[in-house]
Amino acid sequence: MWYRIATERFGASVPAAARLRFFSGNSGTTLTAQQPLNNVIRSTIQCLGAVLGGAQSIHVMGYDEAHQIPSEEAVTLSLRTQQIIALETGVTRTADPLAGSFYLEHLTDEVEARASAVLQEIEDSGGAVQALERGLPQKWITEAAYRAEQDLAAGRRLKVGVNIYCTDDDPAQELTLEQPDQGITERQIARTQRWKAARDGRACAEALRRLGQDAAGDSNVMPALVGAVRAGATVGEMSDVLRQVFGEFREPSPW
Repeated sequence: MWYRIATERFGASVPAAARLRFFSGNSGTTLTAQQPLNNVIRSTIQCLGAVLGGAQSIHVMGYDEAHQIPSEEAVTLSLRTQQIIALETGVTRTADPLAGSFYLEHLTDEVEARASAVLQEIEDSGGAVQALERGLPQKWITEAAYRAEQDLAAGRRLKVGVNIYCTDDDPAQELTLEQPDQGITERQIARTQRWKAARDGRACAEALRRLGQDAAGDSNVMPALVGAVRAGATVGEMSDVLRQVFGEFREPSPW
């Protein structure tokens, strides 16, 4: 599918330009606050699925991320999950371990058909920007989340530890959650102030002026952004410039 889009729609003239390189992240929607150690199994299966699907880069979520930012223990375990799959299972020794599976080919065709329908609907709406302004993708996400919650509540979709195989003693009560560093905000403010004091203020101001000028015109803003970064501008300062030109995006209601 991607090769056809790259060559036919975007005019990729050499095979290397049509290669699909993609990142796969575990879905946070699958994590549960109840019985959080079950999330280790869920993340492992998802990671293996991403490997079998050919992902070049994978992120495995921490088992406690349904509660807050992951603890160091959870992050380490997520890393070990990837390392064990990569080094101990053998799935990385061939490019496509599941090649020839009729069922997987059927699922691939179904994914392609559904993805093509979504892309066509976005194109019919005027493109990605117009679709976002109309709230079309937001509506899809909201409706899918609502249906998923309905299925869980009705028992049509089983979730271990949530609506089946629940226990009175929830191990989540014994989790050691990551405690935020209370002084990190003050330290970062001081660090930013030192950075701004040490830079060439005139050069930074000129780089930000150019960024605003390019953003207001038809120029590619990437060179101006790179120039602003090299001049020592902060992300907040560059964002302020772009905000003055484009305004601030307000999420439209999907309903």
